[in-house]
Amino acid sequence: MTKLEYIWIDGTEPTPQLRSKTKVVDNFNRNLSDCPLWGFDGSSTNQAPGNKSDCILKPVRLYDNPLDEEPNSFLVMCEVWDSDDTPNSTNNRFELEELLIKHSEEQPWFGIEQEYTMFKGGVPLSWPEDGSEPEAQGDYYCGRNHGEDIVKQHLDACITAGIKISGINSEVMLGQWEYQIGADNPLRISDDVWVARWLMEKICALYGIVVSLDPKPVEGDWNGAGAHTNFSTKAMREDGGDAVIYNAIKKLEKKHQEHIDVYGYGNEKRLTGLHETCPIDKFRWGVSDRGASIRIPHQVDKDRKGYLEDRRPSANCDPYKVCYMIMETVCGEK
Repeated sequence: MTKLEYIWIDGTEPTPQLRSKTKVVDNFNRNLSDCPLWGFDGSSTNQAPGNKSDCILKPVRLYDNPLDEEPNSFLVMCEVWDSDDTPNSTNNRFELEELLIKHSEEQPWFGIEQEYTMFKGGVPLSWPEDGSEPEAQGDYYCGRNHGEDIVKQHLDACITAGIKISGINSEVMLGQWEYQIGADNPLRISDDVWVARWLMEKICALYGIVVSLDPKPVEGDWNGAGAHTNFSTKAMREDGGDAVIYNAIKKLEKKHQEHIDVYGYGNEKRLTGLHETCPIDKFRWGVSDRGASIRIPHQVDKDRKGYLEDRRPSANCDPYKVCYMIMETVCGEK
């Protein structure tokens, strides 16, 4: 017998949450096509009215389940469809797939740097429980932060699952960390980010810890949490790609507010112009500039080809929406 844990994104506003339920099947051959369609009560997940509550789970990607010691256990990332065989209004993946097919010749690659904050007892991990604050930012970034055992357990879980995780590091605020997913096509990366979030949530729960994707988890002189998104097309990665990158930046500037609108809830608390951000109502780019909206890494500038980093998305963003918006803006207008 095989356990298949179906995972999907619900309709919770303003920030969607992950849901899951487990199906037991036999004669499973480790293929996505062996995962049957399944249903759920959409009226309980803010995805359907009570008088027409049946929603359909369509499997889209299969992962080994690293949290189960049994060998026949898998995670199944799913899209949500309505019973009339149309994508549910919360199904942002379907639209991204259509756009990717349209611009497949561009060979777009994405990488997402997911920042997050671990909380315990209502305060960030290892913060004083009396309401005071720890030592100021400085030593925590890639240094003496807390929660490393959990972070490494999550890294190993992602590798076992088959998620394209490419690195981890501690972040600027105590209790704050980051993992990087990518680079690959936007569907693969977005799926992997959602499942990596699910794994982190489950692993932290084992330690009585809550994961926050709030873009400004602590008010005051502390860094926020983002999901910096790296993007390139085939032309950007080839010789002379810097000209293509600069042209892409011009397109992104023209649609700055449209991007901000889908880059995550509460992002205005983070994009203030302080703590390595550009003000939310401004747009600028720069080489090696972490206070810019778009950063061109030093090595990219030196090689005159590579990728750009969009530093505007918040930690709680929907990667399907972010990838869609970037690709539509850069690839959709010639």
